[in-house]
Amino acid sequence: MMGGMAGLEGTEQPRPRSGTAAARWGLSGGLPGAGAERGPCEGEPAARVLGLVGDPTLDEIRLPSRPESAFTARRLTQSVLLKRWHVTPQLTEHAVLLVSELVGNAVRHTGARTFGLRMLRRRGWIRMEVRDPSRGLPCLMPVHELDVSGRGLFLVDKLSDRWGVDLLPRGKTTWFEMRVIDR
Repeated sequence: MMGGMAGLEGTEQPRPRSGTAAARWGLSGGLPGAGAERGPCEGEPAARVLGLVGDPTLDEIRLPSRPESAFTARRLTQSVLLKRWHVTPQLTEHAVLLVSELVGNAVRHTGARTFGLRMLRRRGWIRMEVRDPSRGLPCLMPVHELDVSGRGLFLVDKLSDRWGVDLLPRGKTTWFEMRVIDR
């Protein structure tokens, strides 16, 4: 299915949001792995983190393709959504989790040295993008109750309103969008 927001092309997967999916996968108790791995931004105020690595709302920022970068990406997402865009705490928690999943996929599956993170806001929508140099497409796999990995895109599919992949001449951008109430 092609379409999406004006000026934002790509393959999208529209999905209704389901609160039961969040509860079923344990999202209400906090973010899996939050705090498990700490990057160079540990203990830094959120505004200082934006100053150190850049502002993903102004331009794509580049982060090293290491597991520790997931912490930085989560911290940036939380800061932007709560403090700058005033998104609800629950929607922020879901977006932080999904950014972490996309970053994890870029780190684990692309072999890249760096990846890009960008955050966009349009009237009624937020969009999070992770760009990497691989043209390999992510695959939404069936998830079973006892699976201990492979749930990343499943969560993106269940918790976002739309998601997709834009192939680029050198790589791809994997993105998701969520509806927000403008205040």
